[in-house]
Amino acid sequence: MFIDFAQIEVRSGDGGAGAVTFRREKYVPKGGPSGGNGGNGGNVIFEAHGNLSTLLDFKYKRKYFAGNGKPGGNSLKDGKNGEDVIIKVPVGTIIKDAETNEMVLDLSEADQKVVMAKGGKGGKGNSNFATPTRRTPRYAEKGKPGVYKKLILELKLIADVGLVGFPNAGKSTLISKISAAKPKIADYPFTTLEPNLGIVRYKDYESFTVADIPGIIEGAHQGKGLGVKFLRHIERTRILLFLIEVISEDYQKDFEVLYSELKKYSKKLVDKKILVSLSKADLIESKEIQKLKNQKFKKIKESALIFSSATGLGVKELLDKVWETLNKS
Repeated sequence: MFIDFAQIEVRSGDGGAGAVTFRREKYVPKGGPSGGNGGNGGNVIFEAHGNLSTLLDFKYKRKYFAGNGKPGGNSLKDGKNGEDVIIKVPVGTIIKDAETNEMVLDLSEADQKVVMAKGGKGGKGNSNFATPTRRTPRYAEKGKPGVYKKLILELKLIADVGLVGFPNAGKSTLISKISAAKPKIADYPFTTLEPNLGIVRYKDYESFTVADIPGIIEGAHQGKGLGVKFLRHIERTRILLFLIEVISEDYQKDFEVLYSELKKYSKKLVDKKILVSLSKADLIESKEIQKLKNQKFKKIKESALIFSSATGLGVKELLDKVWETLNKS
């Protein structure tokens, strides 16, 4: 199950209290202070893992509390530090403050490790407060409290290319053709119910990743259809590849609807390099394909790429253009 949103609670550990003790040894009738320091509270640490792909675990566990520091002991013995809590998340996870909705952390690299909530410092024992004029201090510090936070986790897939199109535009078929990804494919709307990520092997030693998100419909930025739920997954992509069915009645209108929905969601999306393609070329005659070779779209310099995932027509040329664009972006 693909889960890309979660809300959790975290709390770092409290620091342990310092001890108030005195030496009570044979032949030392008036021993000095010997209270040890309290241990530090455990930290809450987030760690990004490349082998994770969903926030599913956070559906079942939502509270992550680190251990408290132990109090100091006698004979200058310090208390044990509280245990850290390490929270493993997929690469691409964004962490926000649930109360302000402000982003506080972006885990965009594998093995990235960050302390989100630092544990409270342990209190000093009375041995730290002895002076020549105050030899028997009968007080110690309390430990500092830990930090409590409510956090929102959002996963944004990291891919080189994001596929954009209406339902049934052929995005899932294309990603299954050019990569090892096996998305569900059918002839009804919204076959894709969750994003798919595929690795494309290009020529001998090169590769790039492609993200296929559920189809976008008009009004997606307002929550219509499924597209808006997953639009965040193309925010990290380097380029966008629009897919428009070659049998569409109005290519330009379809393109403008898709472009408009992306822009309304985030202007940053349409600032990316955009390629436009006409899919399902096997559904028209060869002479019609030749006429479309110079099909242009407003705001886009390059002519449309024409291909068919079913027959393989134009797929190599499409990949060549994508690779060329990636190397320029």
